[in-house]
Amino acid sequence: MITFEQLEAWREAKVLAVEIYKLGRVKPLATDFSLRDQIQRAGVSVMSNIAEGYERLHLLEKRQFYNVARASCGELRSQLHLLRDLEFISEKQFETLFEQANRVGRLTSGLLRSLESH
Repeated sequence: MITFEQLEAWREAKVLAVEIYKLGRVKPLATDFSLRDQIQRAGVSVMSNIAEGYERLHLLEKRQFYNVARASCGELRSQLHLLRDLEFISEKQFETLFEQANRVGRLTSGLLRSLESH
């Protein structure tokens, strides 16, 4: 048996959350408290819901938490578009973070697919 810390999805989500928090330290995002807080909450939500889902014993609860994590990836991708369009981040930053969010979403979808055999 493995722990949630060993899940690739959780490890990649943690990397993503750290990068989002680093962005929040730099202006202009650092001074846009509402947007900064929202994107940080979405980033933390992904990794937290993967962890919580993994720790749940009931299949329906696991599925619910993994779905929330996947939806938070979508929320994060949407917010990245806004950051790019507002010129809070560069195109390169956008592409890197967007791909990381996509990767985490795919890994989370894999966790959901793994529940189908149960």
